[in-house]
Amino acid sequence: MAHYAIGDLQGCYTELTQLLEKIEFNHGTDTLWLVGDIVNRGTQSLACLQFCRQHESSVQIVLGNHDLHLLAIWHGFGKLKKGDTVQDILNHTDAKKMLNWLQNQALLRQNDECVLVHAGLFPEWSVAEAAEYSHELEQVLRGKHAKHFFENMYGNTAKWSPQLKDWDRLRFIANAFTRMRVLLPENVLDFDFKSVYADIVPPNYAWFDAPHRQNTSHTVVFGHWSALGLVQKNGVIGLDTGALWGGQLTAVNLANHTIHQVQSQSHKPIKK
Repeated sequence: MAHYAIGDLQGCYTELTQLLEKIEFNHGTDTLWLVGDIVNRGTQSLACLQFCRQHESSVQIVLGNHDLHLLAIWHGFGKLKKGDTVQDILNHTDAKKMLNWLQNQALLRQNDECVLVHAGLFPEWSVAEAAEYSHELEQVLRGKHAKHFFENMYGNTAKWSPQLKDWDRLRFIANAFTRMRVLLPENVLDFDFKSVYADIVPPNYAWFDAPHRQNTSHTVVFGHWSALGLVQKNGVIGLDTGALWGGQLTAVNLANHTIHQVQSQSHKPIKK
């Protein structure tokens, strides 16, 4: 019995099946965490979403920013962008069932040793606090106010305070879990930085390099940052290795941190 985590799929279903074959994944005994961004930009978003739903007994996901974007479009908010590849999901006869299932997924999953999130764990939050805040937003997504959240989701709320209220509070929680890469001094989210790690200019820093991080009790497994690539340092494992952009799709065995990869089938240039 093995427990794996795999980086951002973004519609790269062919690579997913190749990687699962490579690690000899068994749905009857093995378990899998996916770091979110199951859909969008790749050509097989529908297949990726159907796979996750079909195998929910062995596969668990967290929501990424592209997954939330799809849900916002479904609810009538947000706009399809030029590179979006989710129309086949929205047009599918089972769209309501699939998207209701997606909307009921978590923002954070954890076991005794690891925490799974899409973009990262905000450094001022302990693992227990992060779990509370994820639950706070998940309850909204699963409740009668979900549509109003998607109406108010888009926006760059960048500074955390426990006193934040209403949509500002929920928007920051969503931003931290699904959009965070680099922080400005005093842990303010920098939404503009999407480049490689070496391009970070002090006093800014990657979220996992933040001074006095409060969530080092667990290994944080995340994706979202394709230009960062594979990273194993400071108690984190970053798994977005740019499968969408001509890089690799990456799996890690969470018991021994062994890395497995397959090459992308995409002809898109690697994103930096």
